[in-house]
Amino acid sequence: MRIFLCFIFVFSLLDAKKDNIDVQIKNTNTRIHSFSQTYSSINKKMAQNARAILKQKEAILKQQKYLRQLQEELGEKELIYKENTTQLALLKQKQKTLAEIQDKIEQKLVFEIAQSVSLSVILKEEYVVNAESLIEFEVLQNMLKTSKQKANKLNQEFYRNSKYIDKLNIDASILEVSIANIDTKRKNLIKTQKANKKALKALKKSKASYKKELKKILKKQDMLKKTLAKLNIIKIDAIRRAREEKARREAFASKKHMPKVKRHGSSYQVVKTKKYRGPKTIAPLKSYTITKKYGTYTDPIYGIKIFNESISLKPKKSNAKVRTVFNGRIIYADKTAVLDNIVIIEHKNGVHTIYANLSQISPNVKKGKKIKKGYTIGRVNDELIFEVTQKSYHINPIRLFR
Repeated sequence: MRIFLCFIFVFSLLDAKKDNIDVQIKNTNTRIHSFSQTYSSINKKMAQNARAILKQKEAILKQQKYLRQLQEELGEKELIYKENTTQLALLKQKQKTLAEIQDKIEQKLVFEIAQSVSLSVILKEEYVVNAESLIEFEVLQNMLKTSKQKANKLNQEFYRNSKYIDKLNIDASILEVSIANIDTKRKNLIKTQKANKKALKALKKSKASYKKELKKILKKQDMLKKTLAKLNIIKIDAIRRAREEKARREAFASKKHMPKVKRHGSSYQVVKTKKYRGPKTIAPLKSYTITKKYGTYTDPIYGIKIFNESISLKPKKSNAKVRTVFNGRIIYADKTAVLDNIVIIEHKNGVHTIYANLSQISPNVKKGKKIKKGYTIGRVNDELIFEVTQKSYHINPIRLFR
């Protein structure tokens, strides 16, 4: 009876411990799900950012081209603008003087016409024929003739002056239009300069965010490489790594001052890839979409070539089970700061499968444990990073089950 009670007590403790582990896993999973940004959303966001940055760069280049054209045009017309402004001021003054002269001419003309009319009326009156009246008549006729001549001369001067005033008005209008055009272009230049500065500021901000996300992805890749190197699964060439880091630094530094024409660099040496010739097997997830393929891709902003040694699988439901694709032995199962939980399994013929970015590892998954194909090694909420190696070679993981 005592032995039976002891068994019950031990089983109770085991159940309590298991429940405690399950609670911890659930809490950890909740925290990860709540606070970590998914690998898929990072990829999507980076693609959107890349398109936005390239679009901004194109707009800025157009703005700068327009700015240069405006600046050149205004530089050429600056002297003309000053001359036109001075000339317009002189014309305005001349117009004012001519207007005053025209008023005086008009007054004189009116006076002479009035005098001519008066003299004509007087001359039509009947005179007593004598020496005195004949002299008076002669004087009046001369006065009328002189008045008509003055009136005619004033009329011609008035006409010429009017034509000159009209010409000055036309010249002044042309100058005003020319000055207004240059002023408008100058305002456009200032407006475009402000828009250009604003766009550059936004571009630098977007680029800083993009660089941060890109570095995060590269850091994940580097972390995985170091883990595999530590376990002697893949050897990392020190020279290759140094060149890789140097190329990345140069690529990031070359884009410090925006915008510049994109210059392609290389951030990797050729990774050894081996063609998979074994039997087809199951996928690590039952239902998924591939969000990142195996192989080389070129970053659209920095122009660096990045070799993706894994594939990323997005589960179609949350908290999806991750299963091993072959029989094998667990050689690594631990949580990391960058890649969350990682499980590495060793199979026959020097093949290793790597399961990274797991939201949790199954409680029974321990280093040294032998497991069968299809065994659940953990769960994933976000995106599974799946990698396959054979000795010192990488294998395209998709070839195992497609």
